[in-house]
Amino acid sequence: MLISDSMPLLWLVYLLLSLVVLVTGHLGIRFLPRLPRWVLTGVVAGLILMPGHYTLSMPEQTSDYTGWAPAIVMAVVAKLQHQSATGAFFLLAIGAGIGALLGILIWQSGRRRNNDRSPGRRPGTDSQVYGATPKQSRREPVIG
Repeated sequence: MLISDSMPLLWLVYLLLSLVVLVTGHLGIRFLPRLPRWVLTGVVAGLILMPGHYTLSMPEQTSDYTGWAPAIVMAVVAKLQHQSATGAFFLLAIGAGIGALLGILIWQSGRRRNNDRSPGRRPGTDSQVYGATPKQSRREPVIG
């Protein structure tokens, strides 16, 4: 059950908060052009959503505790404990790269979709309705 297991609930809360951060961050940088905005959002998404596997040694030295955590958390904890965080930083670099690539792909798909709507025309340059061909006129919606 989701409520009784703390790790799935923790991951669910982390993913929901990450989604809130990504959406508000993307909306907060609306002053940027689309390509840098999508790339920056993708890099941040890659940084906060990249998982990493960790191992903690217990004080009794009988067994080690292993699990999954966000790589950004692993890197911060390793730096606070003055340990080497090269593995976590490597995962962060991979996540940022994947996020940047996904941001470029999202930008290209939106660009391609906008180009398909009006081949050779810019919206607002003539008096026709955007998206209508020259032989079509605008039809008002009819009920019934």
